[in-house]
Amino acid sequence: MSSVGRIAYLDCFSGVSGDMLLGSLLDVGVTLEGMRAELAKIPLEGYSLEVKRVTKRGLAAQRAIVSVREPQSPRTLADVEAIIAKSSLPSADRERGSAVFKRLAEAEAVVHGETVEMVHLHDVGAVDAVVDVMGTIAGLRLLGVEELYCSPLPSGAGWVQGAHGALPVPAPATLELLARAKAPLRAARAEEGELVTPTGAAIIAELARFQRPEMTLNCIGYGAGSRDLPDRPNVLRLWLGEGLTQGTRSMVLIETNIDDMTGEMLGYVVEKLLSQGAADAWLTPVQMKKNRPGVMLSVICGEPEEEALASFILRETSTLGVRVRPVHRWEAEREVVEFESSLGPAAVKVKRLPDEPPRVAPEYEACRRLAEASGLPLAEVYRIVQAEGEAELGRRGP
Repeated sequence: MSSVGRIAYLDCFSGVSGDMLLGSLLDVGVTLEGMRAELAKIPLEGYSLEVKRVTKRGLAAQRAIVSVREPQSPRTLADVEAIIAKSSLPSADRERGSAVFKRLAEAEAVVHGETVEMVHLHDVGAVDAVVDVMGTIAGLRLLGVEELYCSPLPSGAGWVQGAHGALPVPAPATLELLARAKAPLRAARAEEGELVTPTGAAIIAELARFQRPEMTLNCIGYGAGSRDLPDRPNVLRLWLGEGLTQGTRSMVLIETNIDDMTGEMLGYVVEKLLSQGAADAWLTPVQMKKNRPGVMLSVICGEPEEEALASFILRETSTLGVRVRPVHRWEAEREVVEFESSLGPAAVKVKRLPDEPPRVAPEYEACRRLAEASGLPLAEVYRIVQAEGEAELGRRGP
């Protein structure tokens, strides 16, 4: 088990909003002075940021309060992007901030039947929303967070007041954001009210992954929401620590049975699946209906690749549907080492396991090219590349 860098996990048992995110970051180690200094790099005026220690149903938390001194006119995406572009924040922060607001604009445009360029962001384009988004991004950077993860989100229930009147919860823009991110939602309890705001949803959708990571826990921060809930503390809990790898990765297995395609076509499909992001793909002989011989096409891939690969299978094969189930795969750390062998450019795969010496395996394609160029048997090329690859790895060190 080894560390893979600093990570944070958002435990959203009472939902998430921009001010809750800010509060949790201020509670877990970001100083108010440091946050203000980062926000001062943005050309925004007429607001103040304060933090107040509060208690929510027995849990102490930091309440981030953004006070705007005068009414704000609705902004478009271009207006917000111009503000972010004029800031002196790091370019990575500016890019991430613009991406969050682009998600917001796309969701609002779909909901209101307008274009992304023309839709007004209303509350989510106001000064406090810019502070929430850019403050969260800057705070994660100040903490050195490399990866952000998030729990399933409570859907909430009831109604909320928007710029156009009462809206069902989740608010339409929030629901659109969560649908696009394929966010996992927990069932609502009666009259919970709004627990996930559009700003909170956009930040999570852009910056976080919906899974619970293996980690060494260093500290916990609590960011308070503005409301008091009758059945639980209205806080966001942020876990901060070091990510761990135990050699496992969450993946999905896509399968389908086929009995009416040629071997050439199936071979093409497998080849294309591997080139388009599948971690592995294979064919297994099976007995199908009416005693017909067929094959089962199996594909393992990461969750982000699932939709594209499933669509490819439906398009390129005769199947009418695919089945998908979550799996996890144990993996060894690996890398490809390229070097100049005595026969020419070569490459070896290096497999690493905890408390064991690295194992070296020649890359087939490189060895094939060397065999064709040198006239040596492929087995002899393998032997030479293996020995010289191990020597090269020893020179480079662990």
